Amino acid sequence: MAAITGSSAEDETKLISLAERRVFSSSFRPLYDEGMRLVEQAAEYLDGEGRTEAKRLSRVAATLYAAESMRLTTRLMQIASWLLLQRAANSGEMTRDQVASEKTKVRLDTASAQDDVDGWDELPDLFRDIVARSLSLQSLVRRMDEEIYGAQPVVPATVRSGANPVSEQLTLLNTAFGGR
Repeated sequence: MAAITGSSAEDETKLISLAERRVFSSSFRPLYDEGMRLVEQAAEYLDGEGRTEAKRLSRVAATLYAAESMRLTTRLMQIASWLLLQRAANSGEMTRDQVASEKTKVRLDTASAQDDVDGWDELPDLFRDIVARSLSLQSLVRRMDEEIYGAQPVVPATVRSGANPVSEQLTLLNTAFGGR
């Protein structure tokens, strides 16, 4: 954050968050578009070419592919949820306070397998590229989220509310957009 300096003490306490400025302005659109393109590309890959390529993998790589696909899908659903909430605030459909409340359900901490794990090198190049891009986007979104809303405490998976993360995301999206 960069401080705005002024002549009074009140002016000196005002801060400009570059992330907040980006999210709540027209410059948010490219980030939103990038995220949604990646979601779309991953879905198309996993339902098409990825399904075919997975059948040719060794047992170890196929197991890794299945697990990493689930992590990728979860990560991208979380990113998409965050982006949709920010878009709703940006367009005036939700207040910033409503977004802050709803976005607590969004987890921006989905890890990935290490690239030195058995079978990683056998995974298709495009799949590994999508995973890497999703991790990079998650990192950017997480940094922006922390700058705008403050750091969220890390909650172990066993303590998180609800047993079904997909159901939680669908509820979040339905709440944010009124079932549109």
